[in-house]
Amino acid sequence: MPSVRTISRPRHLPLTLLGALLPMLAIASEPVTLQNEVITATQTAHSELSAPASVSVVTRDDLDKLPVYNLADAVKYLPGVYISPSSTYGRKEIRLRGMDSDYTLLLVNGRRINSREALVSNYANDFDLSSIPMAAIERIEVIRGPMSSLYGADAIGGVVNVILCKPTADTRAGIAYGYEHPTEGDSGDSHKTSGYISGALIEDKLLGNLIVEGTDQAAWGSDQTTSPLIDAAEKRQNASAYGSLSWLLDERQSIDLDLSYREDDRKGTWSNSGFAFPTNVQEMERSAFGLTHNGSWDGFNSRVRYYYEDVDLMDDSEVMTDLRGGRFSNVNQTNHTVDGQVTAFLGNHLLTLGSELRRTELSHSNNLGSEIEIDQQALYLQDELSLGQLDITLGARWDDHESYGTEFSPRAYGVYNLSDSWVIKGGVGKSFKAPSIAQSDPTYVEIACRGYCVTVGNEDLKPETATSYELGTFYQNDRLQAGIMFFQTDIEDMISTETTRLIRVNGQIVAADPVLTTYNQPHVRIKGYELQGNYLLSDRIGLRANYTYSDARDRDTDEPIRNSPQHIANLGADWQALPKLGLNLDYQYTGSQYLYDVARSGAFETGAFHTLSLGARYQATKQLTLNGGLNNLTNEKRDEVAQAVDNILMGRTLFVGFAYDI
Repeated sequence: MPSVRTISRPRHLPLTLLGALLPMLAIASEPVTLQNEVITATQTAHSELSAPASVSVVTRDDLDKLPVYNLADAVKYLPGVYISPSSTYGRKEIRLRGMDSDYTLLLVNGRRINSREALVSNYANDFDLSSIPMAAIERIEVIRGPMSSLYGADAIGGVVNVILCKPTADTRAGIAYGYEHPTEGDSGDSHKTSGYISGALIEDKLLGNLIVEGTDQAAWGSDQTTSPLIDAAEKRQNASAYGSLSWLLDERQSIDLDLSYREDDRKGTWSNSGFAFPTNVQEMERSAFGLTHNGSWDGFNSRVRYYYEDVDLMDDSEVMTDLRGGRFSNVNQTNHTVDGQVTAFLGNHLLTLGSELRRTELSHSNNLGSEIEIDQQALYLQDELSLGQLDITLGARWDDHESYGTEFSPRAYGVYNLSDSWVIKGGVGKSFKAPSIAQSDPTYVEIACRGYCVTVGNEDLKPETATSYELGTFYQNDRLQAGIMFFQTDIEDMISTETTRLIRVNGQIVAADPVLTTYNQPHVRIKGYELQGNYLLSDRIGLRANYTYSDARDRDTDEPIRNSPQHIANLGADWQALPKLGLNLDYQYTGSQYLYDVARSGAFETGAFHTLSLGARYQATKQLTLNGGLNNLTNEKRDEVAQAVDNILMGRTLFVGFAYDI
């Protein structure tokens, strides 16, 4: 394993933040209303207060305040969330409660989006984060903590569920445009354009919508990079279209059809360990199709759906094609999913019963063997019941993986209602994550380490399993939200990477030294707490704050997990300065963490950094909205440790835009 310098355990940021939040409980006594409806935690409707999980919701209004180019931008100020530039060149990933992005399950309308098998982990999940047109989003629900009892593998850290806009009965249309300009460095300008139309094709019978979006972002150069020849952020050109039809069969039934298509092209000059500067070109095409039948019957609701996703990736990185004799990589991943669900009341029990069948097919030019096909199936049951002031949610899911056998994921959660506005909540759950094909197939070979090594799958890997606990309290009314949540996750057999000397398959050498492969890290523990509070000082001024402490460590060696800061804090203020003018200010603190340096073969501590952003929104007319502002207002830079591995923070950036709705 690579060496890690001993880390001193920093003191926690002041717990007086909690003292600033919880005394506010005495301020307000109005009963809670169903604010920011959440469905991801149970697949039934709850408020953030009553949901049996740690939840946050990003609304459409929140998305319109600042320039948002992908899911990472949309959720970066939420508690428990860390947006890590896990790979350089401006790519991002969503980490929840100190865990890697592989443990964050991404859903669209409750269905997983997944190009995990097509992309090695060095690419983060940025292609998945960028796959959804931001103009099509109605809201985003973030569940922090394990949800394998409903969603199966990959949900150890939590779930990000994107709810897309539904077709409307009345006719609506609009266009929007946004422009960003870095005030220092070379180029980096970004243009984003979108448009939508929604309405009834047949009155009270057939509704439809169409949303299109395009982004053109130039490569950005910075004097902070290890060489002036490489890009701090790559060039991106994206185009996407999303359309849906809702056929209202009668008052009880509907059939929903949705189609989406996206092209995502990337180009950047990378650093091959400082002695070569290859051009990296990646072009991804993603298409998806979904068909759903929803029924509302006497005493129960039903849902049956089929979802298809096809991902094609062309990878023409010079550092890889040169070492492969000029061949570039072609990858195709296809996902087929059929699932069904029934929800019904049985006495005072709300029962949810569901099943899922999923097939993943992978064809990869890096695969030395044949095409790979994996089948999975699952059955889950959930029970929601009330015992006086205590609401209990019990759930369990049985998964059968073709390669790794069966896994059982139970979960129990309780919400005790101290009043209509104040609850104590907590629970325990088990979860799992099966190795990806790239991690486990020894015939899968990929060049990595900036050309220094190759990655090869390990057929002896075991699935990761985790047990998670959380306990806290939450208060919510029309003016105030405040809470604290303590959490701990114990992971067994966490999949990590290490350098080995040689890899053989059937007695034949398939890769030369050095080789980067995967192994099971026996015991890892992540523990910490989250503080959060929102308060409306008046009808015009609102304040927001949250703080997350997360300590992620190997329990056997006491070494910290890399790319996992212990401290993250966010402060924000929203001010309706004039009837038509709204202002918002956001501050984010990211604590020190460890980054791995390939050239020095070790992990090194990089210091904390701060960002400050200012935004303005002006309602010029009923149809026309103008917005603008500055990101990274103070032009903050990361330290030399981060810059040495080309983890560059974009400097002060101006943004302006407009939206015109008919």
